[in-house]
Amino acid sequence: MCNICFDDKRINTKTTFTVEYNGCIIVIKNVPCSECSICGEVFFSDEVSAKLEVIVEAAKKIMQEVSVIDYSKAA
Repeated sequence: MCNICFDDKRINTKTTFTVEYNGCIIVIKNVPCSECSICGEVFFSDEVSAKLEVIVEAAKKIMQEVSVIDYSKAA
């Protein structure tokens, strides 16, 4: 169920996840998610959330002003 609109209609799709860290931006594209078909709120599974944490931590070590990472290649 959606935490925003409380509807239970979700679609499986992909999204872009963005993090700002110490004035730099980390962009992870093609991240699998569920999206509320009513309001567009995005939800990540526990497995995807864990992989996102690993990818972000790795990106922090090689920080550039902007890092763009393809989830399907990094996960």
